[in-house]
Amino acid sequence: MKKSMLSIKQSYLVCAIGVAVLFGLLMAVCETGAASLYVKGIIMTCCIAVIMTTSLNLTIGVLGQLTLGCCGFEAIGAYSAALLSKLLVANGVQMDATLRFLLVTFAGGVIACVFGILVGIPALRLHGDYLAIITLGFGEIIRVIIQNLKVAGGKGLSEGQQGQALIGIDRLANLYVVFWITVVTVVLLFMFARSRYGRAVKAIRDDEIAAGASGINITHLKVMVFAISAFFAGIAGGIFAQYIGALTPSMAGWLQSINYVIMVVFGGMGSLTGSIVAAVGLTILPELLRAFSEYRMLVYSVVLVLIMVFRPQGIFGNWEFSLPKLVNRLFYPSRVKDPGESGAATESDAVVGRAAESADDKETKA
Repeated sequence: MKKSMLSIKQSYLVCAIGVAVLFGLLMAVCETGAASLYVKGIIMTCCIAVIMTTSLNLTIGVLGQLTLGCCGFEAIGAYSAALLSKLLVANGVQMDATLRFLLVTFAGGVIACVFGILVGIPALRLHGDYLAIITLGFGEIIRVIIQNLKVAGGKGLSEGQQGQALIGIDRLANLYVVFWITVVTVVLLFMFARSRYGRAVKAIRDDEIAAGASGINITHLKVMVFAISAFFAGIAGGIFAQYIGALTPSMAGWLQSINYVIMVVFGGMGSLTGSIVAAVGLTILPELLRAFSEYRMLVYSVVLVLIMVFRPQGIFGNWEFSLPKLVNRLFYPSRVKDPGESGAATESDAVVGRAAESADDKETKA
């Protein structure tokens, strides 16, 4: 049986080194001037898309429930973070820019999480299309409420104007900080999916009746997953608000939510690796096709159709990339072949043959 040559601690160390190398490459590209503001903007957008897609994959891929209201939670997080940032400035609170960015972004995620619990308790009693419809309605409700809030328009707070975009948001989002927020998000979601809670959630996805009969608290776990997904969607919204500097209620629309659902399905439901690759790929693809502005959305649509026809389970299916496994294969090739392979079969035949010869010798002596 094949065994890893790396221990668990060594595997964690390899992953940490891999992330550090990736961050080093990002710094090298940005600090040397090789990346323009336009490229940095694309990288920032990719990070936001990765957070949104991986959090949505927790609900669609791991839990197996289709939701179309993820951008509603993103909008809640975005507006909460933006208004809280404005409130701190209006009250004269002196704070480091990065600390204020982290504080209001986390607060936006917590508020989105609370709404996720409030929506999830009644909504998750439904399944399939019914759940998709009710979450779609939730997103539209959020959009309409934001559009009619005076404090969420114009300059916001006491100077707000109903029905207008929220402007004047301090652009505190730093690419390096956002990169590490993205890394932490992916790591936490990966650990949750591999934990005993994640295995229980997958059991609910595979057979809800059998999971309930086994003593799993189905309602509790469903709401937990919904709340975690809403929390990270709120985090993505807070980053988006403090990167763009302006917000419109249309960001909570159903069309934006469907774009993230497409990314999850495109990469493979249940695969964080697929969600990351799809989020980055489908964010960059329209930008690469800007030279063909008249046909770029057509090409984008054709690519999606081809994937759904020839690879309906997504690009990666349930497969996950593992850097420690790659290191093992490259530097520690297994010297023991699996049972059933030619070498193992030959060794087994030799043992059986020696045993047979020994038995024949005993019979001859007798």
